[in-house]
Amino acid sequence: MKRKTTTLNRGSVRLLLTTLLLSVASVAWTQQADVTLNWNDADIRKVVEAVSEVTGKNFILDPRVTGKVTLLSSSPMSPDAFYEAFLSILQVHGYVAIQSGDLIKIIPDATARQFAGPIGTTGLAGPDDLATQVIQVHNVGATQLVPILRPLIPQYGHMVAHAGSNMLIISDRAANVARMVSIIRRIDQASDEDIEVVTLQHASAAEIVRIMTALSQTPRSDGAPVTTSLVADARTNSVLIGGDKSDRLRLRTLIAHLDTPLEDGGDTQVRYLRYADAEELAAKLQQHFTTQAGGSPAAAAAASADKISVWADTQTNAIVVNAPPKMMRSLTQIVDKLDIRRAQVLVEAIIVEVIADDRNELGTSWAVEGSGSDSPIAVTNFPDFLSGVVQLGSAAGSGVVTDPSGLIGDGITIGVGRISDSGVSFAAILKAAQGDADTNIISTPSIVTTDNEEASLNVGQEVPFVTGSFTNTGGTAGSVNPFQTINREQIGVKLTITPQINEGDSMVLKISQEISSIAQSAGGAVDLITNQRIVETTVIVDDGEILVLGGLIEDQLRESDQRVPILGRVPLLGNLFRARKTEKIKTNLMIFIRPKILRDARQTAFETNQKYNMIRDVQQGQQGNDIQLMPGEQRPMLPPIDEYSSQDPAGAAEQ
Repeated sequence: MKRKTTTLNRGSVRLLLTTLLLSVASVAWTQQADVTLNWNDADIRKVVEAVSEVTGKNFILDPRVTGKVTLLSSSPMSPDAFYEAFLSILQVHGYVAIQSGDLIKIIPDATARQFAGPIGTTGLAGPDDLATQVIQVHNVGATQLVPILRPLIPQYGHMVAHAGSNMLIISDRAANVARMVSIIRRIDQASDEDIEVVTLQHASAAEIVRIMTALSQTPRSDGAPVTTSLVADARTNSVLIGGDKSDRLRLRTLIAHLDTPLEDGGDTQVRYLRYADAEELAAKLQQHFTTQAGGSPAAAAAASADKISVWADTQTNAIVVNAPPKMMRSLTQIVDKLDIRRAQVLVEAIIVEVIADDRNELGTSWAVEGSGSDSPIAVTNFPDFLSGVVQLGSAAGSGVVTDPSGLIGDGITIGVGRISDSGVSFAAILKAAQGDADTNIISTPSIVTTDNEEASLNVGQEVPFVTGSFTNTGGTAGSVNPFQTINREQIGVKLTITPQINEGDSMVLKISQEISSIAQSAGGAVDLITNQRIVETTVIVDDGEILVLGGLIEDQLRESDQRVPILGRVPLLGNLFRARKTEKIKTNLMIFIRPKILRDARQTAFETNQKYNMIRDVQQGQQGNDIQLMPGEQRPMLPPIDEYSSQDPAGAAEQ
């Protein structure tokens, strides 16, 4: 008995010592404003007793409330702060303090929602107090929020939705309840779904709804249901769009892009052309789309007769197209590419011809006439020297008059001899001639044409050539009606060119250049002789560069020596029985080309002004340089280019 009593006394002593220590601490806490606490593995029940002593609150502990508490603090705490720390200790260990009048129940948090507590978070001592909140949801379904928010509620908490009143009931600690209320308020926003009416100006409402429905009903990548809807009103040609604001804005933007004026006037459109020829372009477009409609042209024409037609109005230079929208868009793109301002090309040809011609002639012709002869006998007659037999004077008394003018040619002609009525008559003609001829011709024909268009320039004269002569003798009267046939040929400069501008500043030129002139008559020629120089070629040349097309450099030397055999070789005396002729011709002919691309009106005006002022300067330089038949009178002159351009159209026409 004594041992047992002693054991109880030892346990009682230990309990008494612990109680005394906590009591001393409680007395110390009540006497100080702030206290620094450090507990290591203290019994939670003893901690509740100490808190009760410090705060003056009454606690009821559930039998399941057990455990060791460790609290480490490095800064002093007030009694209120200590109570907040105590509530945090309870939360960490899975307990909760529930206010019930003047008593505070400390129970496991798993059963805390079964006990009565305050409704709302107002009036609670701290964020760790247990609270129940009833939240009214206005814009979304309360049942839809439960699966979203339930993961944010701890196991001891509670969340339930009441579908009838569209409310949420949440039971949890005050801090988490306040967080849940904030989240719900952000989600519970008024829906921006509405219905808009979009009136179409050009497109068909039914066609637009068909296209947009196929686009908007495609399942979304996030799996969310499609909430937009489209309805067509054929009477007002309008589209009704339903859905949230972002979807409606997207659909309205797409409809605005589709509602273009392409379908203005139904399937018919009038397109005014600026540069292209309407009649030519309409024929090409009709052929193009007809060929595309079917395999063969005949089948294509039958298949597309009711689908597309293109015709031209030449007076307004416009094309009228009747086609479905797809073909209309394709046609519009083609016209946009073709109806553009094409560049022009100024082509200047430079023709340079330098000819030097030197000739020397020396010779003697003899003729004799015997006694009693009616005609002379030619002793020497050189065809390249004197044409025909020398005509001697007739015998005395014959009555025949001789015209000596045919015996005189170019150069110097000396006649010697003896002409008598009886006996032998003889005569000789000595001819000597030397000629120098220099020719220097520079021609610069120029022409302007559009890209890929042929242009021709012809500057010259029409020269008549006799092609035949006829004599018609009358029947009874014996009248004679001679006549000649004449053909006129162009003589001068002809330039034909077709430019093709490549990418960049180079171009391909198809050139035909012809230069013709009248040459001096040659021996044996029955009519005029013409010189011709023709160049036909295709070249590539850069903008503004000079390119040689071709040319001729020729040296001709012709020597003719005609003599009487044996006598013509006798020294000195042989010169009386021979004729010599030397001809030397040197020809230098070159043809150059210089094209310039005129891409815009500024370049065209620059080249025009330059040529205009050049001609005007030539006119000014000729004023008063020759004999004045009418003193004081001025010749007509071009006005300055700026003055001419500033005139109104009527004044320009009068000029």
